[in-house]
Amino acid sequence: TYNILGNKPDKLSQVGFSLGFHVGFIKDMPINKNRNVALGLGLGYSANSFNQNLQISESETSYNYSILEDASLYTKNRFSAHLIEMPFEFRWRTSTPKDYEFWRIYTGFKVGYMFANTAKYKGASGTEDIKRIKDFNEFNYGLTLCIGYNTWNFYAYYALNPIFSKSVLVDNQILEMNAIKIGLMFYIL
Repeated sequence: TYNILGNKPDKLSQVGFSLGFHVGFIKDMPINKNRNVALGLGLGYSANSFNQNLQISESETSYNYSILEDASLYTKNRFSAHLIEMPFEFRWRTSTPKDYEFWRIYTGFKVGYMFANTAKYKGASGTEDIKRIKDFNEFNYGLTLCIGYNTWNFYAYYALNPIFSKSVLVDNQILEMNAIKIGLMFYIL
């Protein structure tokens, strides 16, 4: 996926390509006689990075957040997250018992547990690599949509909760950014 930061402060911007990779298994449970309407429950892994101009630095007792307005002062600035996810979907498709090439619309809800995160900065003030930042929300949840034909499908995710906990302030504002992901989903039957 291409990862986008939603609800970001005015001076915060994304730089370069922010990537997401998702893999998992979904158990399809048909709920009608034609087997073209189903519920899906799954388990998966997700790795996401966000390249942007929010510098996260660590002090002895807390983390500090500042927006870097001059992009020439750094060569790398991103935060990354690794999650175990559990999607729940309502699934509609044009499949038949003999046809595995079909149109699909899958919509649902996904819950994720962040088991690892990092922030990496490389610039004029040095290099910093921070792991296990406690200000990230451990639990993430949001809405999903997948539309497509056969193997190639458009995928979208909209997080309903912010990436950071309510205690994170930038320029005396609570940082309420959420994740928005768009990309391609490939299904293997």
